[in-house]
Amino acid sequence: MKLLMFILFSLLTLTSPFFSVRAKKYLKSEPCKRFVLYYHDILFNGTNVANATSAAATNATKLGEHYFGKLVAFDDPMTTDHHLLSPPVARAQGFYFYDMKNTFNAWFAYTLLFNSSEHKGTINIMGADMISEKTRDLSVVGGTGDFFMTRGIVTFTTDTFQGNDYFRLEMDIKLYECY
Repeated sequence: MKLLMFILFSLLTLTSPFFSVRAKKYLKSEPCKRFVLYYHDILFNGTNVANATSAAATNATKLGEHYFGKLVAFDDPMTTDHHLLSPPVARAQGFYFYDMKNTFNAWFAYTLLFNSSEHKGTINIMGADMISEKTRDLSVVGGTGDFFMTRGIVTFTTDTFQGNDYFRLEMDIKLYECY
């Protein structure tokens, strides 16, 4: 009887979802969705109220010469080509701050808001932008609507940079979990 109870308990334990360990496989080599967008940021400089899409929420500290501590909030247009005046397909809303004293580096946290005939929903992105690197990868950490619970990588490439007033990033968005 004890042996029968032991075998029954073992079978229940091994087949229970609480005790079973299943590895989730993330071996997809090709993304389930991929597209390229252009992020246009026009920093408010005190005179461009009508055109600015971002503004410094804090000033840089006196620690270093690389804007350390400066926080910028933005609501930037996202286009499918290089042109700032092209119709936006999404908005990038969030912030970045400069977080290194000895080189230019920014940390981003933002949401892409889509509201078009092609896509509806959001994609949430965050991570370090090592500005001096040719390409930088940030994490896609979730989404809503057409991008519900998505995961992936966004590769930044600086497309153009015009002093402190304007920069454009090419964003190669690769989604590996699509529901």
